[in-house]
Amino acid sequence: MKDKAHVDSQIRKLEEKYKDSGQDLSSYLDGLLYQRYLTYWDYIHLDTLLSLQVPRTHFPDEEIFIMYHQITELYFKLILHEEKQIVDDKSQELHFFIEKVERINNYYKALISSFSIMIRGMQREQFLRYRMALLPSSGFQSAQYRMIEIYATPLEHLVHPDIREQYSSETPIEELYEQIYWKKGATDLNTGEKTLTLKQFEYRYTPRFIRIAKELKGNTIYHKYLNLPAEARDNKALKTALQQMDINANVNWPLVHLGSAYRYLNKDKETIEATGGTNWKSYLPPSFQQVVFFPEVHEKETLENWGKQWAEHHYNPEKQL
Repeated sequence: MKDKAHVDSQIRKLEEKYKDSGQDLSSYLDGLLYQRYLTYWDYIHLDTLLSLQVPRTHFPDEEIFIMYHQITELYFKLILHEEKQIVDDKSQELHFFIEKVERINNYYKALISSFSIMIRGMQREQFLRYRMALLPSSGFQSAQYRMIEIYATPLEHLVHPDIREQYSSETPIEELYEQIYWKKGATDLNTGEKTLTLKQFEYRYTPRFIRIAKELKGNTIYHKYLNLPAEARDNKALKTALQQMDINANVNWPLVHLGSAYRYLNKDKETIEATGGTNWKSYLPPSFQQVVFFPEVHEKETLENWGKQWAEHHYNPEKQL
């Protein structure tokens, strides 16, 4: 049991803390006295969490599909949590920067390694049936993932690679956003028309994306890196962490999605459309999109072969069938 002097000291600190609240410490102690003990299930809202899986069909594997996507979105929230801290940090302290990027890589590692749940953890026959009840929703509509990109790198790096050289940091945010690479992934290849999936997504999130991009102009994670002193920019641990984050976000993560798409949507020479009408064969391969968050930290050869060497060594569509 703590001695009286320590308890008295703690009470004085509490009185100081609460003196400007309009209530004395005694009132807060009354509240503490009457308050119920905290339980694990109340703290994490367990009952609510476990009630959030609401399948639209009777196929058992649909619940797996829902839960895994919910888990994914929670990991995205963790990544954003770290990205925001990097962006908001005014100290430019190197250890802090490295620690946050390494945390992000740990989250990606968990996401990528767990994706076998999507590739091998569901019956293909069930998936091809219950997916029809999900139209036109699509994982393409993950707003958090788009926010991860916007926090990581300037918008001109996210312009579709076919026209990227025509744009720069001087281009207005709204114009850059209109040419962002992922919009091509939900556009009809024959007519050029936007799918309903993309129209819904834009209507819901475009104002938020543009607002965030404007707030981050000149202050993304990439800008934070470029603004470090030269010695800090050359720090091996930081460069390695940023290189890995780039590869995780823009190579490994799209590749595991590509593996899943081949598993469920490409078999016996038949290609099945994704639920949102996304042209996944041209949208998912990282070597097609050439998205690089932090070009300054990579060797020239790496940038020239972006996504190709990883695809050749770690991914073979035939193995997923």
